Amino acid sequence: MNNNYDKIANHYDTLSRLVFFKSQVNAQVNQLQYIPKNSSILIVGGGTGWILEEIARINPGGLKIVYVEISAKMLALSQKRDYKNNQVEFVNIGIEDFKTDVLFDIILTPFLFDNFAEERAAKVFEQLHSCLKREGLWFIVDFSLNKVNGNWWKWLLLKSMYSFFKLLGIVEANRLIDMNPYFLNAGYQILEQRFYYRDFIKALICKKIK
Repeated sequence: MNNNYDKIANHYDTLSRLVFFKSQVNAQVNQLQYIPKNSSILIVGGGTGWILEEIARINPGGLKIVYVEISAKMLALSQKRDYKNNQVEFVNIGIEDFKTDVLFDIILTPFLFDNFAEERAAKVFEQLHSCLKREGLWFIVDFSLNKVNGNWWKWLLLKSMYSFFKLLGIVEANRLIDMNPYFLNAGYQILEQRFYYRDFIKALICKKIK
């Protein structure tokens, strides 16, 4: 299990929209207005790359983007996207093996941490934390379950999703990891928090203070 979506790359967007309609898309798109001009951006696990076109609608040029994706098929689809005059470096590697000396203004991790078991999630968090500039922004979109919004159907749907991906040998995780404590302990400030799909999808914009 290496969290590689090659097996369903060509059908991933269709499958996600069948289940979640445009909630997953809207949760990510609504954050993009916060990207300053001429920013350096790290996108981890961007899937088929549709987010590149959405970014280009708001910032058609001047951005330097590093796009890290472990799935070669997802990356091939992403490279065909129209990202206008933005500079995009495509990196086909797992984020755990990604090395860089660059500090980024913005990090995007759409539905990334729900793939990992807790130990790996912690390591990936620390790795990405070290890649973000002080005062930089981290855009997090992921599934959300807690005592307030953890309705039975959300638990059932999440369990079904993990079972499906396990059957295909795609993800390592068995349960959703609450990443909030990692961000809070690292001193991040939450600038915006939105919920979608009856609070099952959470979108955060966090600012690195320390």
